[in-house]
Order: sequence, then structure tokens, then C-alpha cells
Amino acid sequence: MANVILKDVFKNYGKLEVVHGINLNVAHKEFVVLVGPSGCGKSTALRMIAGLEDITAGTIEIGDRVVNDVAPKDRDAAMVFQNYALYPHMNVYKNMSFGLKLRKMPKDEIEKRVREAADILELEDYLFRKPHELSGGQRQRVAMGRAIVRRPAVYLFDEPLSNLDAKLRTQMRLEIKLLHHNVQNTIIYVTHDQVEAMTLADRIVVMRDGYIEQVGSPIEIFQHPANAFVAGFIGSPPMNLLSAVIINSGDKQKLKLGEHLEIPIPARENTQFTDGQKVIMGLRTEDIHVTIADKQERKGPTCSANGIVKIVEPLGNETNIHMDVDGADLIARADGRHIFTAGEELELTLDLTHLHIFDAESEKSIY
Repeated sequence: MANVILKDVFKNYGKLEVVHGINLNVAHKEFVVLVGPSGCGKSTALRMIAGLEDITAGTIEIGDRVVNDVAPKDRDAAMVFQNYALYPHMNVYKNMSFGLKLRKMPKDEIEKRVREAADILELEDYLFRKPHELSGGQRQRVAMGRAIVRRPAVYLFDEPLSNLDAKLRTQMRLEIKLLHHNVQNTIIYVTHDQVEAMTLADRIVVMRDGYIEQVGSPIEIFQHPANAFVAGFIGSPPMNLLSAVIINSGDKQKLKLGEHLEIPIPARENTQFTDGQKVIMGLRTEDIHVTIADKQERKGPTCSANGIVKIVEPLGNETNIHMDVDGADLIARADGRHIFTAGEELELTLDLTHLHIFDAESEKSIY
């Protein structure tokens, strides 16, 4: 069983603590993505699993074996780095087989493993080319092939696509997803790109400042963020997060933003706010609809507002509109075929079905 378990894992560099007692259980054959901004500790956590960084405290288990004092080569984990780390004087075949030769594996077994990996990664026609004769995507596939031939229990990917252009990143995401389907091994993948995290992961681990903020499936993280940080980090464009104050008016409650804008809070069980309570309102761009471009009838709770267009971001199939709504900055999403101009006044419909409210002080979700 190629499960990976981190129990109360700390990492210090001298007196500086950079990972603060994280706990994580990665199941056999699971694809888990660690995501977060630069400096959050995700790559450090991956390197501790690989054995490239010593842990300060806690335990790491791979396949039900504590590996705290086990050398990297004996942990049954293969790592794919951001910079490929290919030998420039060796062709693809030799790059992929080099580690197996060091282990003195029989030639026929090496041949079999390299050919199988090349078939999975569609590298059969490139086996006798040097790295400088390959594209960036092909070189990354060679690095992945070098890991595959080892047949490890766990694959560790450290931001493997960050050096590629946008088109290649999209292509390689599909290939990594297909690789997981074909090899059926445990994969732990590090990225700062939340789109990669959403498209690849069975579960996402969101990290910040050396702590794990939330663990869950992509849809769970997206729809039910545990706090304002997760809400703002996951999603493109990010969720609209605005400071607001609770107004209790009889049996109804509202969010007051700016001087005049009041947004009704749909009733939910076991939810009660204090009058004057300071909160953060969260609403995703897809829940803010430009009335002129969207005539759909909505069955859930809604609210109307007017806004002034500040910046227009046309993306082809859709357009992101940055707006001033009574002093609040909101991003709305509209059909890409409609033309909008800065300074234009638009009527908005706010779909409150997926309204989020976070405590202003702790930033934890309270609605």
C-alpha cells in the first residue's frame, strides 16, 4: 500500500520555523495536490517526504513504514523536478535508463521498462535524441519517464510545468492526468497554480505560511472554502471579498456595503448574526450577472444593484468586468460577445444562492 502519512511534521531552519506541525494522510493511488502562494511551505513538505530535507519533529510514513531516517534512494519515491535535470550528453533512452543501470538491473529488464514508459509518454520516436533536440514538453516527459521506469510506490512532482508556456501547460496537465490513470500509483504534486490544482487533484491541500488551511476535493474547496484566504486563492478570477456590516431588521438580516448598498442574507438554519457585526462578504464572479447580457430567470434568492465599469478584460468566450458598485470593487463575468466600455453604467443581478460570509477577525467561514 503506497499511502503517505505526515504526523505533526515541523521544519526549522535554525530558529526560523517554516512548517508548523502539519498532518496529512494521502491514500493509496490518490492524486493529491499541495497548492499555495510562494513561501507557504508546500515544496519544503514535498522535499521532506522525498528525504531531501530533514524534518525537525514528527513522523513521515510511506507504505506503512516510518522513513524519518531512511535515505532518499530507499524511500520508494521518485521525484520530478521543475528544471527537468536531464543529462545533456545522453540521449533520451540513456537518460531514462541511467538510474536502472546504477542499480545493476539486467539489460533486458531495463529495455522493457524504458520501452513501456516511452509508450505511455509517446516518446518512442525520440529515444535516441539528445535533450537539446527536444521541446520543453518533451523534455518534461523524459523527466517523468525517468521516474516511471523506477516503478516507485509514490511519485512526487515539484512544480513540473512552471517553465512551460500556457499551451504546453494545458497539454502536459492532460498527460499527467493520463499518466496517473495508466500507472495507478500515488502522486503528490506541488504547484502555485490553482487551475492545475483544480484540474488534476483528487484532493487539494491549500497551504499558507507553513500551515494547512483546508483539505478537500476540488469542488468542496471551491464551493465550501473554510476561510477567506482559501476563498480568495481558489478560483479564477478570485472570489469577490468585501468588508461588510450586519444589519438586523426585524426578522430579516442584511449585509451593508459602502453607504447605500444593502444585500439581503438568505435564511439558513442555525445562522444568526449580531447587529453591527463586522464580516467579509464573498461572492464569486459567476454569481454576479450583467442584466443586459443575461436574461435568464433565476429561482434562487437574488439582489439587484447598479455599477460603473472600471476595467474590461475580454477573454473571448467570456469577459471579466471590474466595477464600482457604491464604492465597492466587484468583478462580474459576462458573455464575451457583448462589448462593454469603461465608464458605462450597468444593472447587475447578484445570485445569492452561493453567498459566503466570513468573520472579519478570524476570517473563518460563518455562513
